[in-house]
Amino acid sequence: MPDGILLLDKPRGLSSNVALQRVRTLLGRVKGGHVGSLDPLATGMLPICLGEATKVVAELAAARKCYRFRVALGAATASGDTEGEVTQRAAVPVLEAGAVRARLVAWVGRRTQVPPMYSALKRDGQPLYRLARAGQEVAREARPVEIYELQLLSLAAAELELRAVCSKGTYVRVLAQDLAVDLGTLGHVTLLHREWVEPFAGEPMHSLAELTTRLARGERAPLLPPDAPLGHLPPVTLAPDAVRALQQGRQIEGVARGALPRVRIYADDGRFLGLGLVDAHGRLQPRRLLNSAPRPGSGDAQGL
Repeated sequence: MPDGILLLDKPRGLSSNVALQRVRTLLGRVKGGHVGSLDPLATGMLPICLGEATKVVAELAAARKCYRFRVALGAATASGDTEGEVTQRAAVPVLEAGAVRARLVAWVGRRTQVPPMYSALKRDGQPLYRLARAGQEVAREARPVEIYELQLLSLAAAELELRAVCSKGTYVRVLAQDLAVDLGTLGHVTLLHREWVEPFAGEPMHSLAELTTRLARGERAPLLPPDAPLGHLPPVTLAPDAVRALQQGRQIEGVARGALPRVRIYADDGRFLGLGLVDAHGRLQPRRLLNSAPRPGSGDAQGL
């Protein structure tokens, strides 16, 4: 079974969960989980953690994300994108690129955002989008989000293309709607592409078609090793006796001078063993250990 992280280039028209299940099927029904849901309309990077790499999903949950998106001005839709019916129309003022960029500056920073009805958030066990499709609307509490960067890429008479780097939980459709209102009109998303999830900016993505072809040729799945997103955590290397003790659930004395809140743990041959905590006395406590620790550099060799 593969252990590693696939950076899937999710195609338009599939939900994140359907994309995950297709990957799992291709790889022999290995356990897996995805990081950060994308709407069926959206394309782009969907990190999928497979096998023992599912134990690092939580480390990616709070990661920043980068989106390129296009906003059609002059109309609002029920879903905030092209999937919903037009609910309202408004005139589009004459916009100049310099003035738009000046407005975007005010959007950078912390703010609150009300999740849309067309979202996977649940109320009494039901996803909000199901309630929305049934014509129901329920109250949603505003949530804190942060916009780190907001850049104008292009401007047409009734269309904007932008790039945003934002925190987890940010709904780009809501951002697009609110931006359009700030510019004196209405708007909805016509294109949404996630360019990267931190810390994978610049890493290549792989399509379902590419993965299918690779496996049909007997090639291995293009997986990153499970510790690929953990470079922000200090490493701890253990001798063989300490590795055995750790895998038995015992604390390891004298690992460090003082606390290291979270650490990534390795054997002295370079194998990634999992995650742990070092307390104020320098004692290492296991937290999430891998059952099958891959050898160094083997993360992309865990396919068939």
